[in-house]
Amino acid sequence: MSKIHAAITAVGGYVPDYVLTNQELETMVDTNDEWITTRTGIKERRILKGEGSATSDMAVPAVKELLEKRKIGADEIELIIFCTSTPDMPFPATANILADRIGAKNAWGYDLNAACSGFIFGLATAAGFIESGKYTKVLVVGADKMSSIINYEDRATCIIFGDGAGAALLEPDTEGNGIIDSVCKTDGSGRAYLNQKAGGSLHPATHETVDNKEHYAFQEGRTVFKFAVTNMAEVAAEVMERNDIAADDVAWLVPHQANKRIIDATAIRTGIPTERVMINIQKYGNTTNGTIPLCLWEWEDKLKKGDTLILAAFGGGFTWGSIYLKWAY
Repeated sequence: MSKIHAAITAVGGYVPDYVLTNQELETMVDTNDEWITTRTGIKERRILKGEGSATSDMAVPAVKELLEKRKIGADEIELIIFCTSTPDMPFPATANILADRIGAKNAWGYDLNAACSGFIFGLATAAGFIESGKYTKVLVVGADKMSSIINYEDRATCIIFGDGAGAALLEPDTEGNGIIDSVCKTDGSGRAYLNQKAGGSLHPATHETVDNKEHYAFQEGRTVFKFAVTNMAEVAAEVMERNDIAADDVAWLVPHQANKRIIDATAIRTGIPTERVMINIQKYGNTTNGTIPLCLWEWEDKLKKGDTLILAAFGGGFTWGSIYLKWAY
């Protein structure tokens, strides 16, 4: 019997209409376009506007697009893994909310929080469910409304993050395509350098935590950059080396869009030339869990069946990981 791999069989994506440019940020904080572009590669990012708008509002159209492409109904989805750092509510899981909103009446699901590595962790987790033979249609969503936890008076974070959502459908494949290998790692000591201090059981919401702006994302940029630029590059190289993959074998490197310099370092470490690296950070900024699926969504028409892809990410926690997959359609 041929080995079962979990293959991506459809992707969908969504970004909000509102464009927050570097020029507009210049009117909000002490920064400028040249400074932002040089250090991050970001020119603009999308922001979800409207009272009552939440992360699931971006996930719904992304998933509906995916279902339409695959020509299946939501009732065929068996499991939803919703990767997010900005759930609609602390509970219930946004996966449950999404299932209700799209009519996935036969699916169970849960949220997965691994910060910017969430979509990588979600794919690796979904692969196990598919490979077990128990499930045949698993939906992995990566979505974040980062603007909901960003302090637009903090130039260390407000220049980086944007809002967006992407989704991938995983199904069994016996032709040798799909997720072949994954490496996922964590180091909890990194929590001091990239976090949202308040809102959990350690620091529940109080007037004091709100007044101290502890419900916003905090980042100690230099430390995070140092860890990310090393570990994202190394984990991508690790998954290639242990599967005997040369740079020439890779059709596309799909890196988390956190910082152009981190992306470049990963490309250099793996030996993959820039023309084979998916980069859209200049348009969307860092959408956290949304970056990698949004890349797959934007480059979908350039992908060919059997293409070798290397996915890599680094996130708060710290978390980092890489996936080697062969494109299935």
